[in-house]
Amino acid sequence: MELYQVGAWMKTRIAGRLANRRGQNTVEYLLMLTVVVGVVLVAGVALKKFMPTLFNNIQQMITGAASQMGSGGN
Repeated sequence: MELYQVGAWMKTRIAGRLANRRGQNTVEYLLMLTVVVGVVLVAGVALKKFMPTLFNNIQQMITGAASQMGSGGN
């Protein structure tokens, strides 16, 4: 095989592989979307576990600060 024939053969092989990769972008985007949705779901489950105590702590802090403001300074 001559050198120019090897170059032509490689060009057709590379072009053929690139032409067959049309659907690859769609699959990659779907995989990324799946990972993002999975991370959001895991974070949601973790936050759901800690949310009631978090809101109770915030409410107690606000109530404590409000009561200190009303009773102090006389």
